[in-house]
Amino acid sequence: MAKCEICGKGVTFGIQLSHSHIRTNRSWKPNIRRVKVMENGTPCHKYVCTRCLRSGKVVRG
Repeated sequence: MAKCEICGKGVTFGIQLSHSHIRTNRSWKPNIRRVKVMENGTPCHKYVCTRCLRSGKVVRG
């Protein structure tokens, strides 16, 4: 579910490095919101990241 339906931004994986140099796996999750958007003149719910909301890529409805 953690994927933007507009830009496709999803979970990114990497390695966390502590001060004692212990490496552990971690993930970065996108800031996803379920919002009502206008698509082809009809309102529908979509999962959209806040970057797309802020930049105006979707029209809220």
